[in-house]
Amino acid sequence: MDTAHDIVQNYHRAWTSGDVERAMTYIADDITCRAPGVDLGGKEAYSRYIAGFAPTLTGIGDIAVFADGDRVALFYYPQTAATSTAPAAEYFTVRDGMIAESVLVFDRLSYGPPR
Repeated sequence: MDTAHDIVQNYHRAWTSGDVERAMTYIADDITCRAPGVDLGGKEAYSRYIAGFAPTLTGIGDIAVFADGDRVALFYYPQTAATSTAPAAEYFTVRDGMIAESVLVFDRLSYGPPR
């Protein structure tokens, strides 16, 4: 059986490579997510949110992962046309082999249109 660390890493690799459909196979139907400016409830809303951002990625930099049982913290640099140095952090809770909660932290202004 995959660990929470494995599940989060597989999810992250999927969506950051543009395969949102595969990424959603790691997401619980009743996921809750808190992100800057939005609280999301349910897999459908979460999928739309991820699918809206994934196409803007031009790369991913320096990933660090820390796991403690069913909780996983992930730190990375989502690279877009607007920035390659603004960090993002996610804190996941995995239940019954699925990501059930996510807290996503990033600077929204850094990902706006380039000036």
